[in-house]
Amino acid sequence: MELTGWAPEHSDALREYFAQGMSFAKIAKAINARFNTDYTRSAAIGRARRLGLTMPDSSPPAPPRLTPAPQLNRLDEARAPRSIEFHWPMPVFEKAPPIKLRCVEIEPRHLSLLELEYGDCRYPYGGDSDGEPITFCGHPRRRGSSYCTPHFHLSRNPELETEPSPSAGIAPLHLGEPA
Repeated sequence: MELTGWAPEHSDALREYFAQGMSFAKIAKAINARFNTDYTRSAAIGRARRLGLTMPDSSPPAPPRLTPAPQLNRLDEARAPRSIEFHWPMPVFEKAPPIKLRCVEIEPRHLSLLELEYGDCRYPYGGDSDGEPITFCGHPRRRGSSYCTPHFHLSRNPELETEPSPSAGIAPLHLGEPA
């Protein structure tokens, strides 16, 4: 008795159908119809391999090469270095004038991350060079923001209006039946 789950008569039928040149899908269907089994095409292929049955190579032949590849001996010939060719011209970088940074007239408390409390401004200072500690403003923050009011306005585009006008977007809310 075989340990693979294939009965000997099923394996014999596989050999018989294989000798007739049937595809593995058709072999699986024929065995299933004949013995009331439920083998798949993949199961038939696996069993055929375990039985030593091999199909001739049915893969399509590789297209012929137009030029033969040069035979290189890896030990004798070293690959010549390739020149680097750019398809686009290198951009010309011009020295830009320094940008005047905006700043606020507020002296930060320079709190560490561990010293910050719930309502403190989280605007960072420092950390520009290696080893320089990062500290935070620490002043009372603005409602709805992580920053105090001066840092809130500093972090926004100065040309845009940051405060909504009192009449913008306000609509009366009516609850219940109209009067």
